Order: sequence, then C-alpha cells, then structure tokens
Amino acid sequence: MNGGYFDPENAPVGLLISDGKLIAPLRKARLLSGVLAVSKARIELLRSGEYSSRKNVIAAVQSGPFLVDGGTAVAGLNDTKSARRTVVLTSGSDRAGIGFSSAVTLAELGEILAMPNLKIQRALNLDGGSSSAFWFNGERGVTSIAEQKTVRDFVVITLK
Repeated sequence: MNGGYFDPENAPVGLLISDGKLIAPLRKARLLSGVLAVSKARIELLRSGEYSSRKNVIAAVQSGPFLVDGGTAVAGLNDTKSARRTVVLTSGSDRAGIGFSSAVTLAELGEILAMPNLKIQRALNLDGGSSSAFWFNGERGVTSIAEQKTVRDFVVITLK
C-alpha cells in the first residue's frame, strides 16, 4: 500500500530508509508523529521522538498522525474531513498489519481501530486521500484498490 509523504518536487518528507540506506532524514513536524521501523527481528510503530538511528533498521517510513497509542484512540484528531485512508498497525510485539478505509475522518478511524475486540496497540496513518492504494494477494486471489494519483513509495508486508 502507499507509504509516506512527498513534497511538490517528489522528494520524501520525513524519514525514509530502504534496504538499510537512508534516503531522507527524520524530520520534526506535527503531522509526522510516527515511524514505521523494520529490523531483522521486528516491526515497530514508534513515536518520532522514540526513534533512534542506532536501531538496526533496514526499512522505515515517517508518517502520521498516530491514530491509536496504548490501545486508545489519540485525542485531537481531525473529525471533519472524510477521505480514503491507509493505516499500519501493531498488536503486541509480534503482530503487524495494514489496512484501508473509505470516507472516514482521522478521528473516526482512530475510534474504530481502538475498539477493544481488535486489540490494536498502535496505529499510524500513512499518506492517504487520493494517494491511498491497497493490494493484497491471498489464498482467494488478488484484491486491489487503485490509487487516484501517483503513489511515490509503498509499504509491503510479506510472510517469512
């Protein structure tokens, strides 16, 4: 699915690491509240302030806003603008997932993902709106939702 944000010149906005190579540095910005960081041992969702370049990260993307933290919806999320959304989430230290939603606000998506039966610990919004795209290849075939404008980078989760 689609990844992080880009500026008008198509340069990444915020941390971007691919194959262990730093493409763009970590940035401090209100919107860029989280980092999806992947090492050989795990996938983590970190607050931007929790990220350390000393971690042995092989892939990372900085995005935001955080939607769920500690199993609770983050307060103060936009509750007026509905749009397509993509999200990466973790449930415990050994489970991660990605998701796509249509026409919800950030606040609504945070509330949905914080439902107790889902057991989601952290959830981070990725670049959304018309950049939202999702592709899944499973036992029942391919499911895909095409982007409405060009996606500059993407997040892929595969089984080991």
